Amino acid sequence: VPKKLVTTVSGCADDALAGLVACNPGLQLLQGHRVVLRDDLLAIRGRVALLSGGGSGHEPAHAGYVGKGMLTGVVAGAVFASPSVGSVLAAIRAVAQAGAAGILLIVKNYTGDRLNFGMALERARAEGADVRMVVVGDDCAFATPGKAGRRGICGTILIHKVAGALAEAGASLDEIEKKVMAAAKVMGTLGLSLSPCSIPGSKPSFQLAEDEMELGLGIHGEAGVRRMKVLPADKAVETMLKHMTDPSNASHLSLTPGSSVVLVVNNLGRLSCLELGIVAGAAVRCLENRGIRIARALVGSFMTALEMAGVSLTLMLVDEELVRLIDAKTTAMAWPNIVAGPATTQREEVPAPTEAPRKLQDETGTGPGTARVQRVLQRVCSTLLDMQDKLNELDRGAGDGDCGHTHARAAQAIQAWMRSRPPPAAPAQLLSALADVLLEQMGGSSGVLYGLFLTAAAQSLHGHSGSPAWADAVDAGIEAMQRSVLGAVESQFPLGIPIPPEFPCVPHRYGGAAPGDRTMLDSLFAAAQALHSLRSPGADPLQALAAAVQSAEAAAEATRHMEAGAGRASYIHSSRLEQPDPGAVAVAAVLGAVLE
Repeated sequence: VPKKLVTTVSGCADDALAGLVACNPGLQLLQGHRVVLRDDLLAIRGRVALLSGGGSGHEPAHAGYVGKGMLTGVVAGAVFASPSVGSVLAAIRAVAQAGAAGILLIVKNYTGDRLNFGMALERARAEGADVRMVVVGDDCAFATPGKAGRRGICGTILIHKVAGALAEAGASLDEIEKKVMAAAKVMGTLGLSLSPCSIPGSKPSFQLAEDEMELGLGIHGEAGVRRMKVLPADKAVETMLKHMTDPSNASHLSLTPGSSVVLVVNNLGRLSCLELGIVAGAAVRCLENRGIRIARALVGSFMTALEMAGVSLTLMLVDEELVRLIDAKTTAMAWPNIVAGPATTQREEVPAPTEAPRKLQDETGTGPGTARVQRVLQRVCSTLLDMQDKLNELDRGAGDGDCGHTHARAAQAIQAWMRSRPPPAAPAQLLSALADVLLEQMGGSSGVLYGLFLTAAAQSLHGHSGSPAWADAVDAGIEAMQRSVLGAVESQFPLGIPIPPEFPCVPHRYGGAAPGDRTMLDSLFAAAQALHSLRSPGADPLQALAAAVQSAEAAAEATRHMEAGAGRASYIHSSRLEQPDPGAVAVAAVLGAVLE
């Protein structure tokens, strides 16, 4: 059974509502019922009240849409279960007694919801209340919907918004019912899932293979229309929009070039914000390519399916009036508070600041020195690209598993730089240029540290030549790396105030990292010690470099048994660090590629 952070399985729906109300002063609970109401019910006197609801597990739906300009109240069932007739009737009575001029129930098209809300409606009418019900079915999954009709899914929130804006403007029950029914007919939604979901205390309702995704799932994990291999985001979005607008699909949405739509990109629960942004961009591009104008785009978690990793796309055809209603102000906590305007991939970019031209200290050329530099750099790049998966695997035990990606990005940046111009043969200019490339494009802490090392080494080499100069340059680079970590910490404390010994992740000694701290510096220190032999008269540079490579490789392997004293790995207990440090392994590999 999947892990859930709940207090009790049986009380999770009640606890979730209690937490929402506790944190939102505009909401209140109806005593004895799983019903959330606006805390200013007196403000609805003479206006139409709007009630919705359904099973829990779809948060922020439905309670997140209670507020001025949206819903008057919602009725929640247990997880994925329709609310009871008694609770729906209690909510109707509460708003009727507050003086509502008519009540509209907005119900998603599920049998349980229709039955429970419908029975409550009949009983309320028998008591004299003016109650109507609109059933929303916006699912575009099934080409031939069954007897139950199209399911009600995320498009329902747009109906909440349109109805809420009309009610807030004082529209009659007849007008609101007519306009929301018309809006519901020009709306469609389709979901796509990468994983199942599970009710607290239960196993997942279905399984998807690691390389599968499912098109057209419902928001309770109901079966979709097709399983397929996982597609890139842009292809997945194209597949979804094609299915939603396919004329052979009886539940399709008709889209023609020149149409205006509101787009909702909805996280079904466990999709990362990064993935959601990628999907949103792909949806905007795909619609623009079809000649569709995206009048508004809403991106976020609006109607979820617990922890399902997936996304749904909703499109509503809109005119100017519908856009105004979507834009109308609301205090509902789950409705996004964003600048009103169309979505487009053609938004003008801010020009990048121009960089002052640099004085070229060394002319590039195509002589034997340049050719030799190119061969060495190509070997280094090839080595790092070949090691990408290995470095990622090593990094998963101690970090976020991206060390290989970061070093591969550096290799690709260096290759692109060499294609754009021959690298300088002069050592100081070469290292300085490489530092610029890595600082600009490598990213991560590694990019900064390599950039600092190369910059300091280049400065040390400037105006100096000979083997001893290389030993001095490596020492200068290591010193700069150590000094930078301490400097970054010291900058956070005013002059004269000592750095607390407990300051996180930085050992209280010079440099922030040293040999034995299980970092890339372990390999560099070992190599530097071997390169000190270059200061001896008559030293053989190749022998010194071979010794440096051997020392770096041994030092990298030795990090397997070290307690991490700096870097991200320092947060992890040493018993869980069973592999060598990926940064130290990468440094040793780079030195080995230089020697080949």
